Amino acid sequence: MEKGLVIRSTGSWYTVKNDDDEMIDCRIKGKLRMKGVRTTNPVSVGDRIRYQIQEDETTPSGRSGVIYEIEPRKNYIIRKSSNLSKESQIIAANVDQLFLIVTVNYPVTLTGFIDRYLISAEAYRIPAGIVFNKIDLYTPEDLERLEELIYIYEGIGYRCFRVSAKTHQNIDQLVERLQGKITLFSGHSGVGKSSLLNCLNPELQLKTNEISEHHQQGKHTTTFAEMHELSADSYLIDTPGIRGFGVIDMEKTEISHYFPEIFRMLDQCRFFNCTHLHEPGCAVKEAVKKGSISASRYESYTSLMEDDNARYRSAF
Repeated sequence: MEKGLVIRSTGSWYTVKNDDDEMIDCRIKGKLRMKGVRTTNPVSVGDRIRYQIQEDETTPSGRSGVIYEIEPRKNYIIRKSSNLSKESQIIAANVDQLFLIVTVNYPVTLTGFIDRYLISAEAYRIPAGIVFNKIDLYTPEDLERLEELIYIYEGIGYRCFRVSAKTHQNIDQLVERLQGKITLFSGHSGVGKSSLLNCLNPELQLKTNEISEHHQQGKHTTTFAEMHELSADSYLIDTPGIRGFGVIDMEKTEISHYFPEIFRMLDQCRFFNCTHLHEPGCAVKEAVKKGSISASRYESYTSLMEDDNARYRSAF
């Protein structure tokens, strides 16, 4: 049995890098797929696995691997799947940090999407930051909105970056934060994830597409998750563009714990089990009135507290 790191996932096949830096195409052993795993992808990019080599005439090398075991994960990021026959979709595993790539315009990224992604990162204790891309295209109104968002999220404690993959503006600030880390890049289609990766490592030459002029939405250029080497000790995981982000099942009493600005105020409410929705003497609602908690963040919180509907919900 050999060990390896999953660096690419295409659904049924996984590219595994072994300890000798050799790439092996692997499939999942049938029992592993059916072993009570309620996800669309029991194995994900970033997983460390054990596999066995077998002869396989269908592959160029004449051999392939069979994945028998997934080693314990230190973390993973997960969302509800749009495939209602499954519970969830693991986006990546064993990451050191997550950067959500956001555009104020071209296309618009809504705060509901940002917040759902961030609370999932909080739930799995993954440090997260926000990269605002395409600042070279922004109008004065767009730049004003940009500063509003940065004020909100940096005030909570999330590191924010203003960058342009096209002009390389502030890319050096981003490079600093990537050194020695396995970083997940995620976001909507069209926000420039592939362009950013090409900017950070020109040797990648990843395919990019312009966004639709009519719909102001991106076209999928990344169709599967893949880990890319940025330097000897730095790796980036690129993921397909996500249209909506459905959070995993959370107890109602837990949701406030994943909003850092709300969590910090829990002991200030009149009632210890305050839901911050309708109770008198609620410090959180008072903070929203005063503007120390943003209205958009509180709206995201109430949306999650009141959402008892589908397994998957788009942020649009």
